[in-house]
Amino acid sequence: MNAPRVLVACLCAGWCGSCRDYRPTFDALAAEFAGQAEFVWADIEDEADRLGEIDVENFPTLMIASGDVPCFFGPVTPQPATAARLVRSAIAGEMGRVQDPGLPADLPARLRALA
Repeated sequence: MNAPRVLVACLCAGWCGSCRDYRPTFDALAAEFAGQAEFVWADIEDEADRLGEIDVENFPTLMIASGDVPCFFGPVTPQPATAARLVRSAIAGEMGRVQDPGLPADLPARLRALA
């Protein structure tokens, strides 16, 4: 049986300088893991109608899902190795499930629809 497809989404805001600075790192991750995971860059303000209410406290925030199950949701540091380690763990099926009642259950599907 095939493992569920991994989704890596960066939740950002256009006005956020940290997000703009993180974009090349995210694009490099997408290139490194092409074919192994799906990558989506989502401006939560521009896509608010499609994404719904999402409580993002710090930017940039990554949401990693295995299939439709969120397994990571949190801010990321600018070090590429940290995010790469998270993505590798998700691809290997080594991450648990995020227990966040504020996270919409259909968020992975909504983010995939942006791709």
